[in-house]
Amino acid sequence: MANAIITLTTDFGTDDHLVGAMKGVILKINPDVTIVDITHKVTPFDLLDGALTIGAAYAYFPPKTIHVVVVDPGVGTERRPLLVSGQNQYFIAPDNGVLSLVYEREQNVVVRHANVEHYYLQPLSKTFHGRDVFAPVAAWLAKSWQSGSMGDEIQDYKKMALPRPKKAAGGLKGLVLKIDSFGNLVTNFRADDLPAEARNGAFKLQVGTQAVGRLVDTFARGKAGEPIAYLGSSGYLEVAINKANAARTLNVGRGAPVILADK
Repeated sequence: MANAIITLTTDFGTDDHLVGAMKGVILKINPDVTIVDITHKVTPFDLLDGALTIGAAYAYFPPKTIHVVVVDPGVGTERRPLLVSGQNQYFIAPDNGVLSLVYEREQNVVVRHANVEHYYLQPLSKTFHGRDVFAPVAAWLAKSWQSGSMGDEIQDYKKMALPRPKKAAGGLKGLVLKIDSFGNLVTNFRADDLPAEARNGAFKLQVGTQAVGRLVDTFARGKAGEPIAYLGSSGYLEVAINKANAARTLNVGRGAPVILADK
């Protein structure tokens, strides 16, 4: 299949040779693929950030896209490399929970231990499986589409329980999942967590020690210096300040508590 798409999501950054080496391996095996960088700025070693990143992006790609996700603090240890077949896309990643949102959202996933070394680059480095395992497996899959030949199906793969809001006195208690590059605060509340009254203006949110009193539809509805809440494009309730960095202005970091009043 010509022009297959392989995406890359890593915590490597772009200051070193690492991403370039992965692309070179892929193109040497299969020069017909299109490589798309989702991001290489996942917070280093942060599996939750990696899970949120691929979870926010993969559904917007065409069928049969192959997603390589390398956030791999256990590289070189007993953790397994995986090849996951979703409903119409593929995922190649370490078995450490970084694909947890994929498992949550996709139906009837098939998870394989990608342990057939015929598809690996040799000699195999203990510290760079992105280059020597994940990239070549993706490239060979894009040539043959024979996922069954790349490893046996397993059931005991690792999944993270992503934090969900919990009932608290007077409402729900959640937290800030991540801070995006604009300084917006991404919480773990979703649309169905919001009380019906919120749509009619009865909205009260507390982020850390800061009160947020308005739910709007987009950033520009916020007044200068006013913290506002809105449902972001990834489906989570977010807090922002129009044309400002909410995290710095409100002095709120990742993991900060978020209380959503029920009335």
